[in-house]
This record gives sequence, C-alpha cells and structure tokens, in this order.
Amino acid sequence: MKLNKVLAVVTLVNMVMLIYVLSQARPAAAQGDVPVLRGRALEIVDSQGRVRASLSIEPAVKNGATTTYPETVLFRMGDPNLMPVVKLTASENASGLMLWQNSGPVLLGSRSSGR
Repeated sequence: MKLNKVLAVVTLVNMVMLIYVLSQARPAAAQGDVPVLRGRALEIVDSQGRVRASLSIEPAVKNGATTTYPETVLFRMGDPNLMPVVKLTASENASGLMLWQNSGPVLLGSRSSGR
C-alpha cells in the first residue's frame, strides 16, 4: 500500500513537471536578417564537394625584407573540370581580371604607380 502511494506521488510530480516544461516551450523561429556576413573565406562547392568558386584573402608573400606580392583579395571560379575560368584579384597596388577560354587567357589589369 505504501508503494502505491509513492508511485502515485512520483507520477503526479512528473505530470506537473511535464506540464511546466511544455508550457515554457516556444516554437523555434529564425533570427532576423543579419546585416553583415563576416568570415575569412567563402567557398561554394558542387554536389560532389568540389570547390567551384572561392573568395579569399591571400597573405603577402615576402622574399627576405622585401614584399614580392602584397596581400590580395582573390575571387576564383572554376568549370566542371575544376579548371579556372574566372580570376579576379585586388591588392593595394594592382588589380586584375583573367578570363580563360580555349585559346588561352584573356587578361585585363591595372597597376598603380603609388598612392
């Protein structure tokens, strides 16, 4: 008889806790628009997981005390065979656009004489 009373009390306590938890639950909602997406790089991959487009910041390349290539922002897109098709670069002293076709690359670029 004592065991039945204990089980009834435990069941009642469990039901009260369940009602409390369910009353506190709120439906999941998406957050509002995020004004800025920040990151170090962005990669877009195809269904096989191969990188087809990337946006990254390449670090400066130094040769001893001199800077061979300054830090550069690089946007690259590739075809289904993973060959580069579009390459867009921008650095503090130059920018360029390379478009590849069957006969070879088409290059557009500019270099500043200093700022």
